[in-house]
Amino acid sequence: MALNGEEESTVSLVDVLEEDDELEDIAYAVLGASDPDKCSYPQGYVKRQALYACSTCTPKGAEPAGICLACSYKCHEGHDLFELYTKRNFRCDCGNAKFEGLECKLFPEKDKVNPNNKYNHNFFGLYCTCDRPYPDPEDQVPDEMIQCIVCEDWFHGRHLGCTLAECVELQEMVCEVCMNKAPFLWNYADHIAEPPVTKVSPSKEEMEVKVDDSDDKKTEESAGPDPSTSSSLLEKVPTDRLSGCKRTHEQMVELPCTAAEQCKLERMKAQGVCRPRAGAVFWPYVWRSQLCTCISCKRAYVANGVPFLLDESDTVLAYENRGRSERGASDPLLTALNALNHVQQLEVIYEFNDMKAELKDYLQRFVEEGKVVAPEDIQQFFEELQSRKRRRTNVSQYYCS
Repeated sequence: MALNGEEESTVSLVDVLEEDDELEDIAYAVLGASDPDKCSYPQGYVKRQALYACSTCTPKGAEPAGICLACSYKCHEGHDLFELYTKRNFRCDCGNAKFEGLECKLFPEKDKVNPNNKYNHNFFGLYCTCDRPYPDPEDQVPDEMIQCIVCEDWFHGRHLGCTLAECVELQEMVCEVCMNKAPFLWNYADHIAEPPVTKVSPSKEEMEVKVDDSDDKKTEESAGPDPSTSSSLLEKVPTDRLSGCKRTHEQMVELPCTAAEQCKLERMKAQGVCRPRAGAVFWPYVWRSQLCTCISCKRAYVANGVPFLLDESDTVLAYENRGRSERGASDPLLTALNALNHVQQLEVIYEFNDMKAELKDYLQRFVEEGKVVAPEDIQQFFEELQSRKRRRTNVSQYYCS
């Protein structure tokens, strides 16, 4: 549709329905494991929960504070809130000494502070290394935000210091700052993290450099790369060196196990460096199960402030799955569906999917014709749907007889 010579984008009702389904699923995943009626404070430092920050009560320049889902509804209704997604090991601050003149309506008997809570600039609505809000009205570059699983800050993809993998939503990310705070993670990154994205074909200039410096390249390969090498140099690392690390690992596994070799981390360190120590690192979700759990390594996790990495239930994915499962347990429709046998469940699911598909097609016609959907149109749809269902039933009965 054109207006004053300019095209105006339109959104179909089908798009709206699909987006609503997706948003509803995300909301249940994030909020489903949190109680909307009871303050989480009595539970202590909750392993993971949905959190909010109130800019009305704790503006920038004040002490940062976080509130639970229930307090965001009951105690801060009508306030300006920042949605913080989820954070680990946090205790609700609502009504404590950080909130002048505000008493928690759900659980007023709180300590003045929660000393074990961790805060960052997210509590003032700022994110990433650029310290900007999200969404940012001054940022014209379309970019997604990705959360570091260690510091739990959110980063623009273009500010991670690396090229993003294609399926980042299926991975966990550790930012470069957190990698350097727990430097032993670089050794794991050499072998179990997602490999950095490399160039498909080198440029002409790079080919000339490779030909002229072939002797130097052999010397560098025998010595191994400098850990301080920038991430851009990784594009020139041959793939045979990366696969060579895997072969070395297989050879070492066959060696007799001494006390030192029983530590996975020590074995990985002995294999050398395969990637530069720069940029964020993306990990497959199974990576935590591959971390070493020897006594020495467990102490290192604690000393570097990352003991939660050994807890596979700490992940946001595990939290979201719990929220989805609790949603299903409290959904009366799913409860009724579970009471049916397998054949009946399949019949109900097929009927529902058919109805949903036909409704989307029916509404799409109104969008294409620029018509408004009236109540009688919806009534007509369900009457026609019921009529088609009766005809299918009659045909089935005819063939069954």
